[in-house]
Amino acid sequence: MAEASRARRTKGRPDDGLFDRELDHLPPEARWREWMNRVEATIFAASEPVDRETLARIVGKNCSIDLLIDDIREELRGRPYDLVAVAGGWKHLTRPAYADAIRRAVGGSERAVDLTQSEVLVLMCIAYFQPITRAELSTFFGREISRDLIGNLRSHDFIASGPRAPQPGAPYTYVTTQAFLLEFGLDTLRDLPDREALEDAGLLSKEKLLAGDIMPGFAGNEERDGLLETDK
Repeated sequence: MAEASRARRTKGRPDDGLFDRELDHLPPEARWREWMNRVEATIFAASEPVDRETLARIVGKNCSIDLLIDDIREELRGRPYDLVAVAGGWKHLTRPAYADAIRRAVGGSERAVDLTQSEVLVLMCIAYFQPITRAELSTFFGREISRDLIGNLRSHDFIASGPRAPQPGAPYTYVTTQAFLLEFGLDTLRDLPDREALEDAGLLSKEKLLAGDIMPGFAGNEERDGLLETDK
């Protein structure tokens, strides 16, 4: 019975015992080339960024993923696409220089999601000051942040509920997600412009944020009515 149970659990999954990660039978150059091919093929086939842990399953135990990626990217130099570190992994992305040609050929907007100015500003605030509650966001902006606006950001999977705040009523906080990193081409939150440097330069002030002067490229369409109005 135990053997049958194990067989059912492993059915359809690759048998690691039959997959040769080390490739010791190959000379060093051929081994490295095969590892490069495996990594590039896996990233190419994946719909989401592929993380380091996943790639480590298909190469030798002592193989450097970073050096493999560097060599693949070197070979892609001059090609219209690249391997980009984004959202904690790597993904094939076309180069910005070909955005106009791609839009002309297959249509679509430059970004998959267009955000309103209100959504952009609130999303920025969450990104820099997370975990943060809706009440804290409202205090920051000096007016009520509507549940509709928060709901819109959640519907795009840009934010999620974080830990409950240590305040009366234990309100939910909000944090950004992997989808946020992917949408804006960030590998981690550390890739956001340095907050202290922006504050020292006077760029991350409340007035600048409300005016939309920080990272204006995040802005989308005109504001939709009601997103920043007091909840009824």
